[in-house]
Amino acid sequence: MQKVTTQAITEAMQMEFVDTEGISTPLRASFEYTTADPYAVSILFQGEPVPVRWTFARDLLIEGFYEPTGDGDVHVWPCLSAEGCAVVILELNSPSGEVLIQVSSRTLAAFIHQMLAKVAVGAEEDLIDFDDELVELLSA
Repeated sequence: MQKVTTQAITEAMQMEFVDTEGISTPLRASFEYTTADPYAVSILFQGEPVPVRWTFARDLLIEGFYEPTGDGDVHVWPCLSAEGCAVVILELNSPSGEVLIQVSSRTLAAFIHQMLAKVAVGAEEDLIDFDDELVELLSA
């Protein structure tokens, strides 16, 4: 297998935290994708005192853009905001609680397009050297 240069995409986006009453609050965050982990995507929330990173399967983000998907800690689905704008909702669950985040569908579509231009669906395995991964796992 040929060694592939790692490429990354980071896209700062205006997201909104949606509370139990449906009130949204602006949130600074970025979506991140790297070919070093081609099956995953991350959201980096710019919080105080430290940023928080959520990493999950990129398939959830891609599929959830079009239809409700997710089973477990992350659920993603298309929706309309209170103002009638197309958004994507991300429900993130942890032992500490649950949070709903909404992001503009148009902005998220641009990120997904960039991500798929780097690595098409089904091409992720071409970036993984499974022999190296196995050696690393067994040496730990």
